[in-house]
Amino acid sequence: MSYSERWQELFGPAEDGPAMKLASASSDPGPGAGGTGNLKYSKGPWTSASGTAGDLRTRTETSRTTLGRGHEGVEAGATGFSSVAALKSVLKSWEERLQAMRDECDTLQGNLLTVAKEMGESETAVKTSLKGVDVPGKVDEKR
Repeated sequence: MSYSERWQELFGPAEDGPAMKLASASSDPGPGAGGTGNLKYSKGPWTSASGTAGDLRTRTETSRTTLGRGHEGVEAGATGFSSVAALKSVLKSWEERLQAMRDECDTLQGNLLTVAKEMGESETAVKTSLKGVDVPGKVDEKR
């Protein structure tokens, strides 16, 4: 059974209204409910990937800055050498590559975090929550 079929079974057809409703997903959790009306998400794969993209963005920017500092004063100390122009060209090329990578990681970090929030890390949460469900008459399967 696919996740879609399982969700349909749990929640019923949309036009009939849900057969089951999560209290944490309700816009009106009711009196005494601890929910805020927002579905909570855990530190699952999407959130983790977002953090990794953020770390890579930071490290890329640090590397780009360090690379630039490492070339300070080279031009003044190597006046007259033809390799200075080539070195400047290579430096510029690497700075542009690292900046593009940094910017892409920044965008990716935000996009992955958005997916995590929208999905509520559902793949991981559903799989984990269903592991503890005892279904009578069904042989325990490795998941």
